[in-house]
Amino acid sequence: MVTTRLPSAGFSITIRIAVTADASSIGRLTTCVGEAGAIVTALDVVDSDPTHVLVDLTCDTADAAHADQVVKQLEDQDGVDVRKVSDRTFLLHLGGKIEVSSKVALRNRDELSRAYTPGVARVCMAIAENPADARRLTIKRNTVAVVSDGSAVLGLGNIGPAAAMPVMEGKAALFKRFGGVDAWPVVLDTQDTDEIVNIVRAIAPAYGGINLEDIAAPRCFEIEARLRELLDIPVFHDDQHGTAICVLAALTNALRVVGKRMQDVKVVVSGAGAAGTAIMKLLLRQGVGDIIAYDRKGALHRGMPDMTETWQWLADHTNKANYSGDLPGAIAGADVFIGVSAPNLLTGDDIARMAEKSIVFALANPDPEVDPREARKHAAVVATGRSDQPNQINNVLAFPGVFRGMLDVSAEEFTEEMALAAARAIADVVGEDKLNPTVIIPSVFDARVTPAVAAAIRAVVKGTPAPTNPSAAPDSELDQAPDAF
Repeated sequence: MVTTRLPSAGFSITIRIAVTADASSIGRLTTCVGEAGAIVTALDVVDSDPTHVLVDLTCDTADAAHADQVVKQLEDQDGVDVRKVSDRTFLLHLGGKIEVSSKVALRNRDELSRAYTPGVARVCMAIAENPADARRLTIKRNTVAVVSDGSAVLGLGNIGPAAAMPVMEGKAALFKRFGGVDAWPVVLDTQDTDEIVNIVRAIAPAYGGINLEDIAAPRCFEIEARLRELLDIPVFHDDQHGTAICVLAALTNALRVVGKRMQDVKVVVSGAGAAGTAIMKLLLRQGVGDIIAYDRKGALHRGMPDMTETWQWLADHTNKANYSGDLPGAIAGADVFIGVSAPNLLTGDDIARMAEKSIVFALANPDPEVDPREARKHAAVVATGRSDQPNQINNVLAFPGVFRGMLDVSAEEFTEEMALAAARAIADVVGEDKLNPTVIIPSVFDARVTPAVAAAIRAVVKGTPAPTNPSAAPDSELDQAPDAF
């Protein structure tokens, strides 16, 4: 079978197979799977008897159709009986990916009396007298609401709140794993802007921050702006600001690799939705030389008809030459291409027309705007959003540390200064002595990233330089607790 996609863990399957018990039977299975284009990752013997062996064969495939083809080719082998096929991604999601657990043991009457009645009443009254104490005496201190209406989920589009839940659960799991932040999905069965704003405003007392997720543009801009005005806790739209932070961090290091300055480069951004707009605004704030924004209707330029308010702002603040042509024409001579749009918009020949030592960030997932293999033939630095390619630009580098820092200091808002500080922190984790064309961004599993970002955020809020020891913890629980009497 020929597939245009590479096998990945996202389409991993486990196949239970009964095969005749001869010396070469298991070897024939792995050979068959390999010839089908899949990658065997595990093979376990489950049971056996004098004539047969029962095995669980686990392999990565490229997509659902490829998985079906792998199974079919196994079934066609002599002496092979396929008993069961399990999709490991669906197995992982059975019953959801997160749960609530108590921090209090409740082993005896004494503990129950302090965690609940009658002792809890004293804490309730303390908060009633001083509402600010809720940040220290309730889950508000470390809890974020992951809010979505399911209108712009990953690359899936408007699939609604129930279908969006697995993504929001995953986001909550990432918050906990990488930032120690307790996050909870809040999916809303409405796509009315006023209703969403009112619901989030009403539930906000329970949370220390709001993470907006997968809400379609342009409504996401208004929702975020209105909630920022209404709430005294940070509101952060990760599709915008998390992406922008990570792109700026990666671009900072890519420019160091190629020896160019931010103020000298011309950037083309494909995709003027939530992510693209935030990227461009942050690059402008950082002093980029020039940007051309490109979307379905073409290059955004002054005089372009039927533009939204956001697009008009971009047209007024970018594209100095007022270019109005197509995307390949826009990137001719450009130093940087950033794609947050759709697959297969460009070819290797298009990349060849960019400036010397060009930089390509093709971030559409799962299929990027240009084949990264073709881009690498001409560009000095190439990054994607894929985990199976070098230089993966992933929002998990940003949002856990951003919220960790904001919660640590009870921040009341997220600011552009925080975004710039977070981007610098992520870029500096790599270290100039480690930089090269295939390493411009830290791994998502680099344990230094979240502490560095959190420290940078705390420093912005406190108005102090970022500490040289970013892993230093904030004050202890006893230091943060209010006086009892």
